[in-house]
Amino acid sequence: MLAKTSGFALIILLLLLAFSLLSWTIIFRKWLTFRHISQRSHAFVALFRKSSRLSDVSSACELYQGTPLSGIFSAGYHELNAQIQTSNAQNPNHPVLADRQIVGIQRALQRASTAELSVLEKGMSWLATTGSVTPFIGLLGTVVGIINAFLGFEKTASLSIQAVAPGISEALIATAAGLFAAIPAVVAYNQFVARMKNVAAEMDDFSSEFINLVERSFS
Repeated sequence: MLAKTSGFALIILLLLLAFSLLSWTIIFRKWLTFRHISQRSHAFVALFRKSSRLSDVSSACELYQGTPLSGIFSAGYHELNAQIQTSNAQNPNHPVLADRQIVGIQRALQRASTAELSVLEKGMSWLATTGSVTPFIGLLGTVVGIINAFLGFEKTASLSIQAVAPGISEALIATAAGLFAAIPAVVAYNQFVARMKNVAAEMDDFSSEFINLVERSFS
């Protein structure tokens, strides 16, 4: 059937194949990423809660680079050290952080959270584009194929279904290919969006826990 496919229909099928292959590549990589995050995040939170010193957690961040929580902690920890150095100039024995300094740490945590979410969002726009565009690309191939099938009536004296069926079946392949590319992309996009919301909630909870620890220790 592909050998009898017209040039335009073949271009449509190759375009849909490219969309599908790239989408499946993104789906597989995102699945591995979220799986890695799920495993490492719980271990990092456990390490953070049981460690008596933040410096120990900072030293272990290299082992947990796959989780956004390690990036958030590093940003908050560096900002905390900068604020403590400022406070040491006023009270070297027991640094006390003012409210504006704690707000500065909160902003650092928020910036880090935004940056981590931006990394997770890479490739999501392509999945959304594939899910919305490929059905129309397939439909375009189908419409053009059906037009060509009916134009073929001018070259034959027969008006039976046997004359038009091959052209129509060839045209409908494009629609099937478009749906084949779109459905997995839409399902994966919705699943990954839900996973990203869970990760964002975990980052917010960790940021709050970090700020609570800072307030208890330096207020």
